[in-house]
Amino acid sequence: MKIENAKAQMRKGVLELCILSIIAEQEAYPSDILKKLRGSDLIVVEGTLYPLLTRLKNAGILKYNWKESTSGPPRKYYNLTETGQEFLSGLTDSWNQLVHAVTVTTQHLYK
Repeated sequence: MKIENAKAQMRKGVLELCILSIIAEQEAYPSDILKKLRGSDLIVVEGTLYPLLTRLKNAGILKYNWKESTSGPPRKYYNLTETGQEFLSGLTDSWNQLVHAVTVTTQHLYK
């Protein structure tokens, strides 16, 4: 088993939480989401992001609106729906519980 595979699986597991957290700050254009994720060392490619955004939109968690662009065609900006805000809150609670459980379970490694 390679550590890189395990690290990639962990990143995939938190990707949805990170994307929704970015969009919760302010409406977001996909390239801005990618830039923010890359800045956090969560390397994501468009081929991963776009299907996830579509799935979240189809689930009623995200909505989008079109905005004119000065440098090309209109752009699709994503926002959380009310359902999405509740979903993000639940994910955040679950994440905090998981972090706590892992910290308690592994604290002996740091003594």
